[in-house]
Amino acid sequence: MQNDTTSPALRLDRIISLDILRGVAVLGILIMNIQSFSMPSAAYINPTAFGDFNGLNRWIWIFSHMLASQKFISIFSMLFGAGVVIFTENAISKGKNCALLHYRRMGWLLIFGLVHGYLLWYGDILFTYGLCGILLFIFRNISPKKLIWISFGFFAVPILLDSIFAFSMPYWPEETLQSTMQTWRPDELAMHHYLAAYRGNWLEQMEIRVPGTLFMQTGLFFMQTFWRVMSMMLLGIALFRWSILSAERSKGFYLRMTIIGLLTGSLLSALGVALNFKNEWSLEFSMFLGKQFNYVGSVGMALGYVGLVMLICKSSSLKGIKRVLSPVGRMAFTNYILMTLICTFLFYGHGLGLFGSVERKFQVLIVLGTWLVMMILSPLWLKKFRYGPLEWCWRSLTYKSMVPG
Repeated sequence: MQNDTTSPALRLDRIISLDILRGVAVLGILIMNIQSFSMPSAAYINPTAFGDFNGLNRWIWIFSHMLASQKFISIFSMLFGAGVVIFTENAISKGKNCALLHYRRMGWLLIFGLVHGYLLWYGDILFTYGLCGILLFIFRNISPKKLIWISFGFFAVPILLDSIFAFSMPYWPEETLQSTMQTWRPDELAMHHYLAAYRGNWLEQMEIRVPGTLFMQTGLFFMQTFWRVMSMMLLGIALFRWSILSAERSKGFYLRMTIIGLLTGSLLSALGVALNFKNEWSLEFSMFLGKQFNYVGSVGMALGYVGLVMLICKSSSLKGIKRVLSPVGRMAFTNYILMTLICTFLFYGHGLGLFGSVERKFQVLIVLGTWLVMMILSPLWLKKFRYGPLEWCWRSLTYKSMVPG
């Protein structure tokens, strides 16, 4: 075992509310990610692009969209921002070079993201977190009020870009319009090719996965995810500095936060759903303008969920829920990759090959089953070890020493 001057700080005083909230977030992101695992990517942004969209399937999509789309990944990003503050302050308290450790930590996260994205699943978020985390370091000591304004600035950029795209569409070249339509609603030949690739072996999947991952980490990153993720990370730092994420505020505060956040967020998301259906999910409206309602509303919903989870944390009668969620959150990195391993085995050709053949109403069962696996395995693992396997690996690489597990 390393002495205290070289080994990472072993936090015996973990902020339990962060673990519980992280557990909720990592479970919640599967509600939306299951669509990316099981269906062509177009179905994620345009639910009418693939598969049956009637009856129960339609209602499943509506509820999952309103309850989960961009909500839990926003919470996950807020927690990442808070985690950067905790990590750097722990390093400083131990007399370590926090900048060196932070950038090494983000460098390894980039590598994890590249491996995850290019070898397993194009929907990786770790690479984005690594890049944003590099920039986030310089914002960590700014006052919460200033962080809120900076966060708002980042958040507004995709709204501006999408508005420009939407209003300039009549002037686009025909070739660009056709290419965009293939993304929004691929033709039968493109869909057949997509399905065949993911139902094929691992090497055959690379034909779709590699360009998909490249787009996620370049085009979509600069147009959308960088701005949104940075905004939420900065917001997370502010909320942490204000002691909101550590369940230190009053129950009345969190109750107001829950009601206002869920009410405003759900109304905006519902309005967006209604307008998209009214416009028949047309490229001209839904691809850029129609998604703005949920884009904004999701922040309100995410804050409402934060308030609700903090109420659970402060409750003395919900110990069972907290005992289940906390281990899942402590192993969030491991559980995030575990979801990929389970779902790609179920849907891709190197496993059961169910890609494109599972309707949304049955995807719900897979989500519930995967949740159950994580909620069973996480506490069992943590009974014997301090960290999840990937958490341990990441820490050891960051500190360049074998961290006591």
